[in-house]
Amino acid sequence: MPRNGRSCQQAVAGAGTASPYTAAMDRATWLRERRDAVRADYDHDAATYDDDPYSTAIHAAFVDRLVSTTPVGGVILDAPCGTGQYFARVTDAGRRVVGVDQSSGMLRQAEARGLADRVEQVGLQELTFDHEFDGAMTVDAMEHVPPEDWPSVLGNLVRAVHPGAHLYLTVEEVDDSRTDDGFAAARGLGLPVVPGEVIDGSTGGYHFYPGRDRVRGWLADEGLEIVAEADDPMDGWGYWHLIVHTPMPKRP
Repeated sequence: MPRNGRSCQQAVAGAGTASPYTAAMDRATWLRERRDAVRADYDHDAATYDDDPYSTAIHAAFVDRLVSTTPVGGVILDAPCGTGQYFARVTDAGRRVVGVDQSSGMLRQAEARGLADRVEQVGLQELTFDHEFDGAMTVDAMEHVPPEDWPSVLGNLVRAVHPGAHLYLTVEEVDDSRTDDGFAAARGLGLPVVPGEVIDGSTGGYHFYPGRDRVRGWLADEGLEIVAEADDPMDGWGYWHLIVHTPMPKRP
């Protein structure tokens, strides 16, 4: 799943515009279509995605912090990697990186950097790595994961790394009034949304803002301990940055 830290304002603003939907549909079908729409957006924007960067100072600091928890020569999973904008921070520190993304367009940009051990086209929901990595980062992506998939995605990330490794996650946030307005607009269009979901009316894209208490609950369910966190507020939206420690195996 690719990164898009710039789209939350577009998504909230677009929620009340003309809808591409003409009939009611079941939620599972609707979510598959939303995921396809997100993927198509990133494929379309991939070639020019890095032309209009947003501030990533805290992102970079947390990538560095994650890297510092891994051994020199270790391998970090960047899932999703987007265009690979953080690959150099990993490799310059003497670590290796593997990038995955569901967008083929973003992967082409990432592979062109020539820094990753490999790149693979796979989404967060389909990760099947088995304790292969020394750490993992999921940056500017969880906002595209619906609530039904949050637990399984966290489980996939935990399984991907060695026990006791660290994960770096960002959680995108917007003002409650804006998610409330987006939810009401989508409901008014007959869409099978749940609270916290906002739809981009122009493309049918998807964002979900679960709130911190719910995220903390999901983390606890996976045995994940928050060891570092920071806020990155912008104009009506921002990021909650988290480094979490994965559980060690229980002794018999």
